[in-house]
Amino acid sequence: MRSVMRILVGAFALWLTTLIVGGSGNNGVWIEPLSDDNWGVIATYVIIALIFGLVNGTLGRVVRFVSIPIRILTLGLFGLIINGFLIWVVAWISGLLGFGLQVDGFWWGVLAALVLSIISGLLNGLLGTGKPKRGEV
Repeated sequence: MRSVMRILVGAFALWLTTLIVGGSGNNGVWIEPLSDDNWGVIATYVIIALIFGLVNGTLGRVVRFVSIPIRILTLGLFGLIINGFLIWVVAWISGLLGFGLQVDGFWWGVLAALVLSIISGLLNGLLGTGKPKRGEV
């Protein structure tokens, strides 16, 4: 149940991120929905959140482990570059599917990663979905 909530929180945070970073129109970071109706847009955000979770859980772990020395040297600021790269990868994967996340450039991805991490951190903290309960793994 917690995984479903985290995906929904990620989809909502992604929606807010596209509003903040993308604004109106196709600039910055935006979503190309499956269809133009409301359910198509919602399904697109949920699918992109699921893809982002999978990319973050697989490729993200490897990249973070390999980049430990440079993250130490930059006092963790390189983590923003890593997250921007992961958003760019999600945009590339969803572009292969023909819908989903669109990013104007790498630095838009870094800005979106910063905004997305702040929003999802706040939402996970408010809803309690960020950490496991006692006894859960």
